[in-house]
Amino acid sequence: MIRFARPLLGVIAIIQLVFAAAYIFQIRAFTQLWPLPYTNAMSFIFIGSIAAAAVASTLWCVASREDAGIAGIALDYITIFTPIAIFVLQLAGRSTNSKLTAFAVLCIAGALFGLGLLIWSLRRPVRDPRPVPRLVRWSFVVFVIALIIAGGQMVLKNTGIMPWQISTDATVIYGWMFLGAAAYFAYGVLRPGWYNAGGQLAGFLAYDVVLIIPFLQRLLTVEPELRLNLIIYIIVLTYSGLLAFYYLFIHPGTRLWRAARPAAAAA
Repeated sequence: MIRFARPLLGVIAIIQLVFAAAYIFQIRAFTQLWPLPYTNAMSFIFIGSIAAAAVASTLWCVASREDAGIAGIALDYITIFTPIAIFVLQLAGRSTNSKLTAFAVLCIAGALFGLGLLIWSLRRPVRDPRPVPRLVRWSFVVFVIALIIAGGQMVLKNTGIMPWQISTDATVIYGWMFLGAAAYFAYGVLRPGWYNAGGQLAGFLAYDVVLIIPFLQRLLTVEPELRLNLIIYIIVLTYSGLLAFYYLFIHPGTRLWRAARPAAAAA
């Protein structure tokens, strides 16, 4: 199964990359598939950033042959797709929008795929024994807390969290995306190891790169009541992006071109 698992994950990552690019650049043939009406440009970029993060995390695990690191990604799938499927089915029951039903079916498939992926990856041995640098691990703790607080409020239909105007239904869906990310990073905190952290940082860096410029541009036009939200979000993006860039490309013990050499100690 291992022989087929990595190629399958690679194909899925490529498909996700296509959708990520299509939503980031708002290609109509793809954006019209999104089931929620009145979705604005910033929301499509945000959805694209989530897909880009999934691509980066998955490809990191595939390229490093770190099958055990897939478990966190699988938890992310389950935590995101299961509740979203239930929520969208509820919306579909009150609507004639056939896209909602199709989207719910895709979410159910995603959750089941995540469950199978979790069962498979938990049985795989860890290849990279390097520990997680302390700064990374404690940063993950902070990220988990922030994601749970923000995502929890959004799931409870608080529409004042994101730094742009979105509908209540979109708020709930994006909230579950945040909680899925919280589950992913929590897994890395509870099972610390570079085999988890590398993919998590790669995903975070992709997410940051997609969002940072659109968010900086919004500083000139953001609604006054959302300005503080935007500034806080930019600070988080900047910190997490610098953290990921340093440990993936600069830090001697973890940079990518030394991925096969275990470091003696974490900084």
